[in-house]
Amino acid sequence: MRNVVFVAPFPLETSMRFARALRSLSDVRILGVWQELPQGDDAAIFHDVAQVNDGLDVSQLISGVAKLAAAYGPPFRIIGILEPLQVQLAHLRRHFGVPGPDVETAERFRDKALMKDMLRASGLPCARHKLLRSPADAEQFVKEVGLPVVLKPPAGMASKATWRVDNSEDLTRSMRAAQPSPEHPYLAEEFLRGREYSFDSVTIDGEVKFHSISEYFPGPLEVMANDWIQWVCLLPRDISGAEFDGARQLGIQAVKALGLETGVTHMEWFRRSDGSLAIGEIAARPPGANIVRMIGLAHDADLYRAWARAVVDNAFDGPWERKWAVGCAFLRGSGRGRVRDLEGIGETQRAVGSLIVEARLPTIGAPKSESYEGDGYAIVRHADTQIARQALKTIIDRVRVRYG
Repeated sequence: MRNVVFVAPFPLETSMRFARALRSLSDVRILGVWQELPQGDDAAIFHDVAQVNDGLDVSQLISGVAKLAAAYGPPFRIIGILEPLQVQLAHLRRHFGVPGPDVETAERFRDKALMKDMLRASGLPCARHKLLRSPADAEQFVKEVGLPVVLKPPAGMASKATWRVDNSEDLTRSMRAAQPSPEHPYLAEEFLRGREYSFDSVTIDGEVKFHSISEYFPGPLEVMANDWIQWVCLLPRDISGAEFDGARQLGIQAVKALGLETGVTHMEWFRRSDGSLAIGEIAARPPGANIVRMIGLAHDADLYRAWARAVVDNAFDGPWERKWAVGCAFLRGSGRGRVRDLEGIGETQRAVGSLIVEARLPTIGAPKSESYEGDGYAIVRHADTQIARQALKTIIDRVRVRYG
């Protein structure tokens, strides 16, 4: 029996979808290390669990895995899907002698400055960047690349603690908030203009076996700056043509440049107005924002199980035919407070209800989400990309979330 240890601080639905997929594998004993224990049916996924006080602390995680190893034998795999955990998981694998991405590889994906240094050294286009250790560093970087620029933590994710700086006043405010220092530097990046996409992949033994491409409307950073925008992510049905040849090459080369042998990646990239491409950043973990679910719907495949097969069995069961265009509209609105009411649900259902394959409406009374993913979503699917695109537009034009 293979002991597979799944690590996560909290049993959020995003994490539990991947944990559930492990049950489809053969000859596996699923163990867990958690800060907060799963409850109900999710608790039954695990043969046993170890609880820690801090689910991101390496020493506590080592103690948790050691406790499980003492009871059931050495771990076969140590895995998890959260980006803030990838370096810690690599340290756990090193400590217990378990295969998987090593510490150096995890740090190349996690540290955005190091990542861009590696990508540029391999001749791959990405935003110009600089680690800021003082406000003077920020002023110098702005002189070099001009405005706007983007400021973010070197190990940030999901546009959190990220600012777009458009003028000197923005720069002053952001430096006060970030307080960069030699001990706690901040990352400044050239602001990439253009249409934003993602490239998501499954890699086995250094070879990209599968990829998917998604388009964002608009980019997450713009959504975070404008709470009235209801963000949309669309997976076109056909990504096989010349339109995406450059992106495919860029994604595959980025995975190789950063040295991932086996695992999944999520890369954000831009197509500039002149047609040139540039990498935003790449992470060695599954995509968020329902993209895993949407990739599965586009191919009539289970991408959660594909992740499990990759990281546990070092295997991939594809290829699959891409049969559908799939998109997700994330429901959010202007204002503060709690969700007060929803408008346009009935008329939207009548207009495009036949195309909606999954939805979660905002919960009346729930606090407003600070995420660009908003307070609810609707996923549509159709064989024609333009019809799927129009359905998403109908949803964001008609549904309104009110707060109070």
